[in-house]
Amino acid sequence: MNSRKYKDTFYQFRYINDLKDMLNTSAELFAEQNAYLVKDVPGGEYRPIPYFQVKKDVDALGTRLIDLGLKGKKIAVIGENSYKWIVSYLGTVNGTGIVVPLDRELPPQEIVHLLRRAEVSAIIHSKKLENTVRIALSQVEGVQFRICMEAETHEEGVLSFDRLIEEGQALIEQGDKRFTDAPIDREAMCSLLFTSGTTGLAKGVMLSHKNISANVYNMSKYVKIESPGMGLSVLPMHHSYEMTCHIFTGMYQGMCVAICEGLKHIQKNMKESEATVMLGVPLIFETMHKKIWKQAESSGKAEIMKKMVRLSKKTKLYNNQKMIRRIFGQLHQSTGNHMSLFIAGGAAINPEVIRDYEAMGVPMIQGYGMTENAPIIAVNRDRYSKADSVGKPMPGTEVRIIDPDRDGVGEIICRGPSVMIGYYNDPEATAQVLRDGWLYTGDYGRFDEDGFLYVCGRKKNVIVTKNGKNIFPEEVEYYLLKSKYIEEVMVYGTTDERTGDAVVRADIYPDFTAINEDLGEMSEEGLKDFMKTVVDETNEEMPLYKRVKRFRIRQEEFEKTTTRKIKRHSQPQNDDPQED
Repeated sequence: MNSRKYKDTFYQFRYINDLKDMLNTSAELFAEQNAYLVKDVPGGEYRPIPYFQVKKDVDALGTRLIDLGLKGKKIAVIGENSYKWIVSYLGTVNGTGIVVPLDRELPPQEIVHLLRRAEVSAIIHSKKLENTVRIALSQVEGVQFRICMEAETHEEGVLSFDRLIEEGQALIEQGDKRFTDAPIDREAMCSLLFTSGTTGLAKGVMLSHKNISANVYNMSKYVKIESPGMGLSVLPMHHSYEMTCHIFTGMYQGMCVAICEGLKHIQKNMKESEATVMLGVPLIFETMHKKIWKQAESSGKAEIMKKMVRLSKKTKLYNNQKMIRRIFGQLHQSTGNHMSLFIAGGAAINPEVIRDYEAMGVPMIQGYGMTENAPIIAVNRDRYSKADSVGKPMPGTEVRIIDPDRDGVGEIICRGPSVMIGYYNDPEATAQVLRDGWLYTGDYGRFDEDGFLYVCGRKKNVIVTKNGKNIFPEEVEYYLLKSKYIEEVMVYGTTDERTGDAVVRADIYPDFTAINEDLGEMSEEGLKDFMKTVVDETNEEMPLYKRVKRFRIRQEEFEKTTTRKIKRHSQPQNDDPQED
């Protein structure tokens, strides 16, 4: 259902003071309900873990961590998504100390740098990261404990996660209340998250219980997971988007979360878990979207499907869920027949993807945020949304556009209870983005007449021409990606040596599969000529000053972060481009 009549509708949920309050009240309200589905062996059956067990495990781990002398200390967590990852996070922040989530794809030397910067006293890691952690710790002083999630027993230099929980439970039974009765300072740092990028550029974002719990509480006023809700966790848990918006909001609302086995297993795990909601980044949803249309073309049903999608959009047939699920039954079967909501974030998504999913009976919304706001700043309502927009400012968060141009586009700033404490040990960087309580996001955006926010692009990426025109690379990328023959693209500015003016350049990774299927094998020159035709056709949709003047064809995918965003500033940009 997507209707303007819900524009002023707010869902009512209990107030939570902090993450400990969130867990304790959820464990009471949803005690016997399943909180998580986990697999003990890859490819095995999902095993449920109820809410009361989550609290029991968190309390036991936290009690034992305090017993180890880690009260008030920083504890790093690194590994693939798992139930134990979540217990490690909450067992740290709900009474022990400060959690430091780390990206499991970082090389040992970068982990060394972050452990030193964060002044970590203990690290909890998965078995797969054992060698990486061992190498890193050989170069770091001050880390007193190494805890392995899968170790069966304590060994020299390594503690067993499961044994710690057993020992913690025994302490609680003996009357130890150091963790369970520990007061929470909701204003103090509880989580130290490093932004993506090389360690020299990564900033340590300090978030408090207030920051995160306010995000969970206020976001839930716009988006409610219908019971019985089942989420599929596919994004890395070290990222605030997954942890706040999915794991914590799911826990707050009483949802069950199935831990996905990996990106290759999304569709399989979706069916096994009977997932009803999934959060993802644009690349995940856009890849799924392309596969849907490729399957329709290969089966000869593409034209009929296009006709029905157009009809659904025109008549809002998608608001009749029973009928639309019958019409697009094949799509719903491929997602397990239970999917009721996709949520996109982390980067800009092609709005046509949202419109197509909605037309086919899978409601989809997008939001906008950044780690520095824990993370959500704006989000669409689940029952009233605009595909092109990231939604309205989250309740309790004030958003302004400063220094707008004639089109109303300016920098997005916000303030509210979710704005971070600051950057760890970096007062200069903090002063640049936090001014008088306002967070300066570094993103350009605008509001429409209904108060919906539109994000145009990053301030640091904008291309400025000599006559003062602003070109947002993200907008040009959107137009280029409409072509079925372009898989990935990165747009940026370069200087024309003849005029000295900025011109638009694109690095393009073609969809070689689509090209080969439709046009056959091509020579290098033939591919260049064909891609020039594709770029020329795209340019016709844009004003002259935004048109791509130069491009280069890549043979390999772009390097990406663990949340599947292209590492824009790590890409080589010095190859000879094709002139347009």
